[in-house]
Amino acid sequence: MRPQVIITSFLAFAATSVFGLPVRATRNQVAVRAFVPTTDYQSFQISDGVAGNAEAEANAVFVDPFDGVDLATIDSATVDALSIMRELAEDAETQLFNPQIKAASGADADALQVGKIKNKVLKLTGLAQIQKIKIAQGKAAGDDTSSDETKLEEEQTKLTKNIATDVKSAGQPSKAATGTVSPRK
Repeated sequence: MRPQVIITSFLAFAATSVFGLPVRATRNQVAVRAFVPTTDYQSFQISDGVAGNAEAEANAVFVDPFDGVDLATIDSATVDALSIMRELAEDAETQLFNPQIKAASGADADALQVGKIKNKVLKLTGLAQIQKIKIAQGKAAGDDTSSDETKLEEEQTKLTKNIATDVKSAGQPSKAATGTVSPRK
C-alpha cells in the first residue's frame, strides 16, 4: 500500500475516532494524492534495468495512481502535470536518446535502444491516459468525444506495438539516456 494512502487512512480514522469529526475525503482524492507530479524526467523515467516490463512500469507512473478514480473528476492542474511529464518523456526521446544512440556502439547502443523503447511506452501511456481523461470529461459534459476517441485508438496502436517490442526484448539490458530535459514553455 502506498504511504500516502496509509497516512490518509490513519488520519481519517483518527479524526473520526478521537475527535468525532466528519471526513470528507473521497476515494478520488485519496487516489489522486498518490500521483506525484514532477518536472524532473530522471525521477520518473523507466528505461534503466531490463526490458520486458515497460507496460507495468509506465502504468505505475501514469495509470495506477488513478485506479478507482472517476477520470471525469480529474482537475486541470493534474491534467497539466500529466501533460508536462508526457512531454518530458517525448523530449527525452528526441533530445537525449536519439543523439546518444547515434554516438554509441555495440552493447551500449543496444541497451540505449531498448531503453528508448521503454521510454516510448512511458510517453504513449501518458498520452493515452490524458486522452482517457479528456474523453471521460467530455462525455460527462455531454460533448462529442469522437475525435478524442480516434486519437486514443491511434496512440493505443502505437503503444501496443512498442509494448510488444519491449516484451520481445525481455531480459535484455536497458539503459536510460543521461542528461536533463526541461518542461516546454
